[in-house]
Amino acid sequence: MALDSAIGTPEQLRDPDYVPALTQAIPLGIQHVLAMFVSNVTPAIIVCGAAGFGFGSNSPDFPQMIYMIQMSMFFAGVATLFQTIGFGPVGARLPIVQGTSFAFLPIMIPLVAGKGVDAMAVLFCGVLVGGIFHALLGTVIGKIRFALPPLVTGLVVLMIGLALVKVGIQYAAGGVPAMGKPEFGSLQNWSVALVVVIVTLGLKFFTRGMLSIAAVLIGILVGYAVAYMMGMVSFVNVGRAALFTVPDPLHFGFEFSIAAIIGFCLMAFVSAVETVGDVSGITKGGAQREATSKEISGATYADGLGSAVAGLFGGLPNTSFSQNVGLIAMTGVMSRRVVTYGAIFLIFCGLIPKVGAIISTVPIVVLGGGVIVMFGMVCAAGVSMLSDVNWNRRNMVIFAVSLSVGLGLQLVPEALQHLPQTPRVLLTSGLLPAAFLAIILNLLLPDDIDNVQTEEISGGMAGHKNDA
Repeated sequence: MALDSAIGTPEQLRDPDYVPALTQAIPLGIQHVLAMFVSNVTPAIIVCGAAGFGFGSNSPDFPQMIYMIQMSMFFAGVATLFQTIGFGPVGARLPIVQGTSFAFLPIMIPLVAGKGVDAMAVLFCGVLVGGIFHALLGTVIGKIRFALPPLVTGLVVLMIGLALVKVGIQYAAGGVPAMGKPEFGSLQNWSVALVVVIVTLGLKFFTRGMLSIAAVLIGILVGYAVAYMMGMVSFVNVGRAALFTVPDPLHFGFEFSIAAIIGFCLMAFVSAVETVGDVSGITKGGAQREATSKEISGATYADGLGSAVAGLFGGLPNTSFSQNVGLIAMTGVMSRRVVTYGAIFLIFCGLIPKVGAIISTVPIVVLGGGVIVMFGMVCAAGVSMLSDVNWNRRNMVIFAVSLSVGLGLQLVPEALQHLPQTPRVLLTSGLLPAAFLAIILNLLLPDDIDNVQTEEISGGMAGHKNDA
């Protein structure tokens, strides 16, 4: 959306407390929702698919996926209100959009893989306890940032992307091979997925403004239209869905799990650091200033509290959404009231099951085309963060060992088949061992080998190649 001078003066636009007219604020708020909508509901669909329920109108657990989609929208809106309005120490009082986090998927998928809806009780134990721990990080976030330099955070984000690209390919091909679908990998499935990819890339690079920002959403809508014309869309469950519902406390139950608690608590560190970066990006891009300690602490409190409350009602963990940081920089509107209107819209959608039912009609191959782009962008974001690293011998060793162990255990989970279930689930995620090794090695390895630069190493490698 292009801005005009009627929205406010430059000073007003940089003020988080500025209140634009409703005719301007509501469209800007809806624009924020469109920018994050697909990314927000996708994790719920992926978790349901990993657990083995939800896909297909004949699945007895199909309504549970609709419920999780609803809660993704509802609690993204609630957590956003925590940030924009705030109370006590909770909330940055900035235009921060919260949404369901991709970062926790490498932890969630092994916890529920193939176990059906009954596994959700364990999952939401982790979401609830991990969210409380995440909120507590608000008291110390400034003191632990030293342990998470770009080498560590970039590696973790890259590992998140690498853990998820397999899901994108499986979905684009037609689902999970274990489902036994004979059409898996068919030309029809791939053609629809590629339509989504091509349209998304075309809009992203050859258009500007909202068309570019909402490229993934529009790409999925075009792919959805193609799939509909090919007879791949069914609206049976839309008619069955209720008109209105409210969140149900402990909807999936609660089952204590050490593996879930440890995994979610460890990932809270990563999510907290991501939020620090987003808060800094918002204040720099929208107000041309650095974020205050109070804003960073409040944002972390809201992150964790939003996740804990969501987990109590069957919603997945929330975090700040980076794509909306870029939207604020583009529009130049720093008003937190704008994002508040977007949050209210999300809450409204989350109360109407038919919205979730309509989203659930999107064929898995259409979603696959979208997540191929989204998960690839997660990998690219990690690489971008790693570009800030000084690639000397010390840092190369830390990266090499952490990546090899983490990615290796993820690819060959059978290597740990003799371990008890809790450490096996945590280690085979790949993400946690990679993050743990990177943090420990970064803290323990001495800095006195930093004078050996990448060029010298490259030169030595070239010499060995020539000798061969």
